[in-house]
Amino acid sequence: MRPSQSHILQVRGLRYHVRTWGDERDPKLVLLHGWMDVSASFQFLVDALSRDWYVVAPDWRGFGLSEWASGGYWFPDYVADLDVLLGQVSPDHPVNIVGHSMGGNVAGLYAGIRPARVAKLALLEGFGLPRAASTAAPQRYAKWLEELAQPSSFKPYASFEEVEERLIQNNRRLSREKARFLAPHWAKRLDSGEVVLNSDPAHKMVNPVLYRLEEALACWKQITAPVLWVWGDGHWMRQWLKDNEADLERRRAGFSNLTEYTLSDAGHMMHHDRPEALAAVLEEFLAGGKPSGV
Repeated sequence: MRPSQSHILQVRGLRYHVRTWGDERDPKLVLLHGWMDVSASFQFLVDALSRDWYVVAPDWRGFGLSEWASGGYWFPDYVADLDVLLGQVSPDHPVNIVGHSMGGNVAGLYAGIRPARVAKLALLEGFGLPRAASTAAPQRYAKWLEELAQPSSFKPYASFEEVEERLIQNNRRLSREKARFLAPHWAKRLDSGEVVLNSDPAHKMVNPVLYRLEEALACWKQITAPVLWVWGDGHWMRQWLKDNEADLERRRAGFSNLTEYTLSDAGHMMHHDRPEALAAVLEEFLAGGKPSGV
């Protein structure tokens, strides 16, 4: 495994943990993890990269080793955090960004809000959130108020071996060796001896603010960077988007320079399932090529 370095940056009043690999004189590649994941999750992908990169991967606020936020977690905050992080990592040059799932959704918005800051953008099944009907607002706000009154918590585990089992249950393609590496990054041991997820349980709370696809589309239409969508087997993503082909076509149309690639024999956690194949696709795209797959 390529060794990584840990850095603590101050980002909008929070201590942010940022993991890096490589020499900072090399071209920069920013990797953004998804919901309930951590920066170390990209270790297998980084190991598979063929050229020299300075890879920068933050733990989002409230995840991994980054500080928890007391006021909840909102998408605009992730966008603002990314803006500050990139200002510290690469203040003078646009960067290449790869975002997985939630990280891709944040990166897609950011690339349209700050188009000059993004050179190329790869979205790993991060093509937006499910559309929400405005009529759902009263119920969503009510549920949010209920969850504020009774804060969420995570189920404790007796050992990191139990965490390994959970990771494998979540993704049957994940090898035991990879699960063993991920478990102590994904979870932590308390003084009591119990093991809990290394993330703020407040992330489980429902967001009372409904997702507005029209606003996301308005941002995507301002992106000037080439964009790559990478699919796994599509099962998780199509369930997530309620298998609405017309809705998916509308999302595609939001990007003026879009390439798609389907990574065979890989699920939503494609950076775990087939990191070597994913690394090859990403590096071809970042080098100016247009990978194509079915």
